[in-house]
Amino acid sequence: MASSDEIDIERVASLARLALSAEEKAEYTKQIGDILHHIEQLKQVDVSAVEPTAHAFPLFNVWREDVPSPSLSVAAALQNAPAQRNHMISVPKVVE
Repeated sequence: MASSDEIDIERVASLARLALSAEEKAEYTKQIGDILHHIEQLKQVDVSAVEPTAHAFPLFNVWREDVPSPSLSVAAALQNAPAQRNHMISVPKVVE
């Protein structure tokens, strides 16, 4: 585990394409060190009895009933189309 003394902040800044001042380098080195220290504390928690999950709460698909219902009229569907032809939206040709 890297301590804040072992963090190569210049490399991290280079990878992130950041130009950091000396003050920023010192501040970010300390902050990254604090984060790594917190992660070390989390590693000490016994989670052996906790079942792995992908989400904090169970997810269920919530589907509405598939019942036919009235849809938009052609006029309503085309009202914001920039161009239309024969009751269809007209778009520029993109393939030869």
